[in-house]
Amino acid sequence: MRAIAFDTLEFVEQLKAVGVPDEQAKGHVKAFATAMRQVEESRVDERATKRGMTELKVELKRDIKELELRMVIKMGAMILGGVVLVMMVNFLWPVPVQYVSDSFF
Repeated sequence: MRAIAFDTLEFVEQLKAVGVPDEQAKGHVKAFATAMRQVEESRVDERATKRGMTELKVELKRDIKELELRMVIKMGAMILGGVVLVMMVNFLWPVPVQYVSDSFF
């Protein structure tokens, strides 16, 4: 977290110089410092959220690539299985070929 330089004593002195009572000036400085701290914390939270989203995107891309590879492997296995099945059927039950001699015509 980046620190913001803020001199509270100088701020109180500036408020007193324009006529703000001492207790009221201290209250203004305290409220302002609290507001600045909250703004900085929200910025840190926002950056953390963005970083978390970036990590999530990277993780999702990796998961999609992994799923794509698994799908390609399964598709290849199904095609190979289909080709083997057709070859086995053709080997076990061959199509009968009828021999026709030339003398018949």
